[in-house]
Amino acid sequence: MAGSSLPRRALGRTLRRYRERGAKSQLAAGVAAEISPQSISRLEDGQKIRIATSQIKDLLDLYQVTDPEQRDEVLGLWKEVKEQDQAAKTAGTTKGWWRSYSDQYFAHFDHYLSLEAAANHLTTHQLTLLPGLLQIPDYRRTMIRTAYPELSPVDVERRVELSARRQERLQDMAFRMDVLLSEAAVRSRPAGSDVMAKQMAHLAEVSGQPNMSIRVVPLDVESPLWLMVQSFTLLEFPPLASRLVEPPVVYVEGYEGALYLEQKAVIDRYRQAINDIQRLALSEDDTRALVRRTAKEYTA
Repeated sequence: MAGSSLPRRALGRTLRRYRERGAKSQLAAGVAAEISPQSISRLEDGQKIRIATSQIKDLLDLYQVTDPEQRDEVLGLWKEVKEQDQAAKTAGTTKGWWRSYSDQYFAHFDHYLSLEAAANHLTTHQLTLLPGLLQIPDYRRTMIRTAYPELSPVDVERRVELSARRQERLQDMAFRMDVLLSEAAVRSRPAGSDVMAKQMAHLAEVSGQPNMSIRVVPLDVESPLWLMVQSFTLLEFPPLASRLVEPPVVYVEGYEGALYLEQKAVIDRYRQAINDIQRLALSEDDTRALVRRTAKEYTA
């Protein structure tokens, strides 16, 4: 997975754990590695910085990481980071393909796109709109024009193109997507009837893919839990070459920003919410039938 952010995030998280265990500040770490405290912060956040193997070893010395297995784990992660960087350089994806569209999305969405590209399992719960990975171009185009009426036609089409490129991931059978939709997301009309009919037909079609599950929560279910939880996306990741498992992330997007939640207790609550919402949702077959009926209603 050329350019994957997972090894770098795992390295940063491990180094932060050892720094905090050793009761060292980011300032002290920066002095030991001869880089700024800000660079230490970015390193621990899984961001790319200029640092050498010798500096990683200096940090381990400062943190008093003397156990050979622990040092080998960190240096193994660092080796994996360098191998990923080299693979990305060879593939021409050192910055992620989506960076060429960076003028078309909010800064916080860059992090989400890097996580989405690295994930192998995505579970999304949506109350009002269809997830971007399932939106047809005309649906997406209408949403963009409604939210940003001042955008030029060129910028609108660049955003539509970004959405289409993200959807290429759905052709990867190693990638799994579970979609839980409120019936409102199916029956609302953010676009015209002709567009919505095509969108519903597309939804029914992709729901048949072996790596895709789409289930609708009827509006008349008695439990309000699915409304209380709001919309969110849970991203899960494959094991690294070192066999470490990158913790999942819950992404909650708002109108002006986003939250990235990683605490285990929080993830556990969202997993429980997913289980409860799945209990309320229609089966995949019943959902497909509902979506097809809705498509016919749009054309009536």
